[in-house]
Amino acid sequence: MSQIRTVITGTGSFIPPNIKTNRDFAHQDFYSEDHEHIVAAPNEIVDKFRDITGIEERRYADADMNSSDMAAIAARRAIEDAGIDPETLDQIIVAHNFGNILSGSIQSDALPALSSRVKQSLGIHNPNCVAYDILFGCPGWIQGVIQADAYIKAGIAKKCLVIGTETLSRVIDKYDRDSMIFSDGAGATIIEAVEGNENDSGILATSVQSHCVEEAYYLKYGQSYNLNADQSIRYMKMKGRKVYEYAIKNVPLAMKACLEKCGLQVTDVKKFFLHQANEKMDEGFVKALYKLYGLREVPDGIMPMSIHKFGNSSVATIPTLYDLVKHEQLGAHELEKGDIILFASVGAGMNINAICYRV
Repeated sequence: MSQIRTVITGTGSFIPPNIKTNRDFAHQDFYSEDHEHIVAAPNEIVDKFRDITGIEERRYADADMNSSDMAAIAARRAIEDAGIDPETLDQIIVAHNFGNILSGSIQSDALPALSSRVKQSLGIHNPNCVAYDILFGCPGWIQGVIQADAYIKAGIAKKCLVIGTETLSRVIDKYDRDSMIFSDGAGATIIEAVEGNENDSGILATSVQSHCVEEAYYLKYGQSYNLNADQSIRYMKMKGRKVYEYAIKNVPLAMKACLEKCGLQVTDVKKFFLHQANEKMDEGFVKALYKLYGLREVPDGIMPMSIHKFGNSSVATIPTLYDLVKHEQLGAHELEKGDIILFASVGAGMNINAICYRV
């Protein structure tokens, strides 16, 4: 029986050109959360960081490029990939966390909304193309896709542009070791209503949770760890151990709940597209998920990763990763029509979400 499917018909991404390696941090003074100077050999700090996170390099945007600029570039590439007229878009959904941050500044600029700026940059005149932003931490792009899916299933929209964009390099405390994690970038997707049957491409199920009791402030704005720095300026701060413990416990459960909604087993999944926050944590998610099904061995090659070279660009990591794999630009990873994949993310809030999708 024919039905409306929510299908990703186009992808695009923008990876900034400026490479910052771990060695670039080797002579940086780092301080602990208790404002104590961390005394260790520079190579020891960066090597330990690489062993924990898997990150070797990250990308920073040019000084004259903002989050909305990167979003517009990724959007144009997704529109071209989908082969659609941008005037036919019903919604433009932009996920971010900090708006535009001008280089050399720490002030967030989200007026007008980044989505409005993207719509203007794309030259879209159609007033019925509704542009809005969402703040949902690192899972923002997935949440945008979930919202697009809801509007499509409700018959309100037929074509949506969903973007994740961020310049995290401009909100980090250079005296905080966590500053080495974060990077810049943008990823975009065209989400369309396509008529088909239950075995055709499309979103199969979604899962979303928010834990906002003691978990609410695991990521927040805070002062520099160096008390000699300007204490009136606030930077992104993360309780790394708390985030790790929370995520490793809850993300696999959300992934399993998503699979159960569409009656699938973990062994049905061809690829896992996980938020690129920490290599060991992502590996832990998949291992824990397999254990929930009574399985101890995880097959090789099921988890594409871009974190080694691109770092953690928050809302941009998953759409960028998917774009690279879709266009066969990430090693041996490739997708075939009919493959089952799972998107999943975790981030500030704390929020978790997942999408089960048939390619």
